[in-house]
Amino acid sequence: MHDTFLEYVLDDLLKKKLDITQCTFVLPSKRSGTFLKKHIANRLEKNIFSPEVVSIQEFIGKLSDLNQASNIDLLLLLFKVYKQSEIKESDDFASFITWGQTLLQDFNEIDGYLIPATDILNYLSAIKEINHWSTSKEKSELVENYLQLWKNLETIYNDFYDALLEQKRGYQGLIQREAVKVIQSGDYKETSANPIVFIGFNALNAAESTIVQYYLEQGNSHIYWDIDSYFLNDPLHDAGLFIRDYQYNWPYYKHGHNIEPQDNFLQNKNITITGVPKSISQTKYVGQLLQEIGEKEEIDLSKTALVLADETLLNPMLNGIPSSIPEVNITMGMPLNKTVLYSFFMNFLELHLNVSERGWFFKRVLEFISNPYTLTLSNEAQENFAQRMSKDIKEANLLYINSETLEKYPKAKALLSIIFPEGTISPLDWINNCLLLIERLKIIYQEEKNTLELEYLYRFYALFNQLGQYLDKVDFMGELKSIKNLFKQLAHMETLDFIGQPLTGFQIMGMLESRNLDFETVIITSVNEGILPSGKSNNSFIPFDVKRDYGLPTYKEKDAIYVYHFYRLIQRAKNIFITYNTEPDVLEGGEKSRLITQLLTDKNLKNNITHTIATPKISIDPKPLIQIEKDGQFMEDLKAFAQKGFSPTSLTNYIKNPIDFYIRNMLKINDLEEVEENIAANTFGTIIHDSLEQLYSSFIDHLLTEENIKSLKKQVPEVVQHHFTEKLSGVDVSKGKFLLVYNVILKYLTNFLDDELQQLKHHEIKILALEERYEEFITVPGIDFPIKLKGTLDRVDEFDGTVRIIDYKTGKVEAKNVKITDWEALITDYDKSKAFQLLCYAYLYSKKYGTSDVQAGIISFKHLGKGLFPFSEDKDTRIHADTLATFENFLFRLISEICNEAVPLTEKID
Repeated sequence: MHDTFLEYVLDDLLKKKLDITQCTFVLPSKRSGTFLKKHIANRLEKNIFSPEVVSIQEFIGKLSDLNQASNIDLLLLLFKVYKQSEIKESDDFASFITWGQTLLQDFNEIDGYLIPATDILNYLSAIKEINHWSTSKEKSELVENYLQLWKNLETIYNDFYDALLEQKRGYQGLIQREAVKVIQSGDYKETSANPIVFIGFNALNAAESTIVQYYLEQGNSHIYWDIDSYFLNDPLHDAGLFIRDYQYNWPYYKHGHNIEPQDNFLQNKNITITGVPKSISQTKYVGQLLQEIGEKEEIDLSKTALVLADETLLNPMLNGIPSSIPEVNITMGMPLNKTVLYSFFMNFLELHLNVSERGWFFKRVLEFISNPYTLTLSNEAQENFAQRMSKDIKEANLLYINSETLEKYPKAKALLSIIFPEGTISPLDWINNCLLLIERLKIIYQEEKNTLELEYLYRFYALFNQLGQYLDKVDFMGELKSIKNLFKQLAHMETLDFIGQPLTGFQIMGMLESRNLDFETVIITSVNEGILPSGKSNNSFIPFDVKRDYGLPTYKEKDAIYVYHFYRLIQRAKNIFITYNTEPDVLEGGEKSRLITQLLTDKNLKNNITHTIATPKISIDPKPLIQIEKDGQFMEDLKAFAQKGFSPTSLTNYIKNPIDFYIRNMLKINDLEEVEENIAANTFGTIIHDSLEQLYSSFIDHLLTEENIKSLKKQVPEVVQHHFTEKLSGVDVSKGKFLLVYNVILKYLTNFLDDELQQLKHHEIKILALEERYEEFITVPGIDFPIKLKGTLDRVDEFDGTVRIIDYKTGKVEAKNVKITDWEALITDYDKSKAFQLLCYAYLYSKKYGTSDVQAGIISFKHLGKGLFPFSEDKDTRIHADTLATFENFLFRLISEICNEAVPLTEKID
C-alpha cells in the first residue's frame, strides 16, 4: 500500500518502464503539481530539468491558443455587447452586474459541455415566452421588455463569443470549446513525442472528456483515477458516479483498457465524528484537538491537514491554533470581502451613497466613525474627532452632518476633507479618496510595524488601482452606485494569499485545494448539509429539466463532486476527525451532513467510528441578587439627595427596583443617549405637555369658555411645530416619519380640545395652575435629617367647584392602575405606581393649600374618550383628609426604609 496517490502513480509508471522525466503530467490543479514534483525529486539520483507539470486549464489553453480573461473583464465586455443589442429598455451597469455573472456562468457551462448554443438559447427563449405572466393577449411594456432579453440571448452570446475570439481571450468554457475544435479539425497532429499522463480527475465536462479521450486514443497517453474499488464497484455510491460513467461509456474502456482502482478505504482507520454547537465553537474545539494531536508522538503534524469546508472560518481558525504548533501553512486565500478593512471601505461608500442636499445621513456617519480603521485615523489626527462627533450627533440630535458641523474639528480638517468632500463625488473621486486614506493608514502601520495590516492595505491598494483602470476604459459608470456592485464583486474574487511552504508543516486548506493530496491525519470542519455538500442552490437561468435534457450538471452532480472529494480525503488517512455544527441555523440548515449519516450507517466501518456531541462544561450558579450596603459615603449621598428632594417618580423607581432608584436617581445614570430618528416616548410626551402648557397659560385663574378653546385649536399647529424644533433641532417635520408623529400629536391635542369643548357645555372649568412645581419639607419619624418631597403637577383645575389634580399620560393607562383596595400594594407593587403618584400630588397640594377634599386623576391621550381616570379607594373617587393620613403613614414607611442604614438596597427581579 502506498502512502499517497501521487506516489502510487509514479511507481506504476516506473513499472511500465516509462521514463518519468520525459512525461508531461496533467493534473486538476497547480498545487497538486508541486507535490508531484517533490515525489519525482525523491525518486531521482541525479539533477534533471523538471518534466512538464501543468494544470488541465493550462494544457487546454495551449491547445486553443487563447488566454483566460479575468472575470471583471468578461463582465465589462458582456455589458458592452448587451448594450449594443436590440433591447430597447436595457439595464444600467449597477443592475446588470446582479444578473450578468449568472449569465456568464451559464455561457461557460453551455460551452464547456459543447452544447449548440443556438438550440439551448432558443429553447430557453421559448420557455420564457410560454411562462410569461401576462394574462391578456397583448403583452404589457414590462413583460415585453423582460422577454426582449431572452429573444436577444443568442445574438448576445454570438457577439460576445466573436468579440472574445478577436481579442484572443476567453472564459474557461469558450477556451475548452475552441480546443475541441482544434483537435477535431483534422489538421491537428499531436506534435509532442512525450507521453501525456492525466492524473486524479473526477468530474470532467464534455470538452475536457473529449480532449482526454483524444489523447488516450493516440496510444501514447495514460490516465490514473484516484478511486477506491469500494466506491467504483458500488452502483449507488456518489463518490464513484463520474468515474463509473467513464468506465461504461468511453470507447477507450470498451476496447480492452481497464480502470485500476485502489483498495485503501477499508484499511484500518480511526474516525471521530463530533457535533459542536455553533461554527465558531468548532474552531475552539479544533484548537484543543490540535493541542492534543501535537502531544502524541505517533501523529506526524507534517502529514496532517485541516480542511475547512466553510472557508469563512479561516480567520477565527487562525486565532484558535495553539502556539505549540511550530509550522502552519495556509494553502487557501482569504477573500478580501471577509476582512474588516473591506467593511471600512463599504461604510465609506455607503456614507456617500446616502448624502443629500442636507448633508451626510447620521446613521452612515456613525457607522463609519465607529469602524476600527476610522478610530485609528481619528487618534492620529491630533484631536479624536470620531469620539467628539459621535457625542455631538447624539447630544444635538443631528440627523444630517454638514460642512457647518465639520468646522467644529479644525485640527482634523485635512482628514475630514477626504472623508467628507464638498459636492457630489464621482466613482473616480471615491477611489482616489480611498487611496488617500490607505496612504494615511500605511504611515500609521509602518510606524507600528504591523505587517498583517500593511498586507491588507497593499491588497486594497492594488484593488483600487485595478478599479481605477476599469473606470478609464468604460463610460457607463458615472454614478457612485454603479461602482458598488463592481467593488463587491472584485473584493469577493480577490484574495489575501498567505505565503508558506506547502510541502512542509501542518496544512490548512479548503476542500478543492485538497485534490490529489493525501494526509495521514485529516480534520474536516463544518460537515453540515448546505455546506458539504452545498445543496440545491441553483444559480442559473437554465431550469433543472432543461439542464437534464441537455446533459448539463445540476445540483445532483455538484453534490456528487463534494461527495467524491470528501471520501477521497479520508480513503488513505489513518486518523480522521470530522466536526459539524449541531445548532440549527436559518441559512445553513444546521443538520449534520448526509455524508456523516452515510459513514455512521456503513456496516464495514462501525468498529472504526466514534460519534460524540461536544458539550461545553457549564455549571449554573444561581445569580446572587445585587445588594448595596448603605455605608458612610452612601448615607452622605442619600442625605444630599433627600435635601434636593424625593419625587414621586424616584419613589416609584425604588418600589420597582431599589437598584434602579440608585442608578437612575442617585447616580443620575440614564439610558444611553441616542439620536432620535424615530421619536422616543419621553420626547413625544414632553412635546404634548409643553404644548398644552403654552396653549392654556393665558387662562390661569380664569373660567374657560367655548370661545377660548376654539381660539386655541387654531394655534395648535404653530405651537407643536415650535416645541418640535426646540426638542429635536435636527428634524424636518415636513416629510417622513416625523411628519406622521407631528400629525399624531396634532390629532391628540385637537381631540383633547374637542373633549374640553364637550365638557364646557355642561360644566364649569377654571384653570388654577399649569406645570406648577411643589416642594415640601416633611418630618419622617426616626430620621434625623431633613427630607424634601417635590413634584410638578401638570394641571390643577376647579371642576364644578371640585379641585382636580390632573396628570397627563401618553402611554397606556387602565382604571385598575389608579384604584386602591389594599394599601400595602401601594409601596410594594409597581403596578400601583400611578395611584402612588396621584396621592403624592394630592398630598403636596394639601400641604401647600391646606385643602384635603380633592380629586386626582389621569388623562390618557390613548383613551381620551374615557375621560379622567380618577384615583379611587373602594369606589370613592374623592381624596379626603383620612385618605391622605393613611397615605402619609405608607409614604413615611417607604422613606424610612430607603433612609434606614441597616436595610441594604436589594435588587428586585421582575
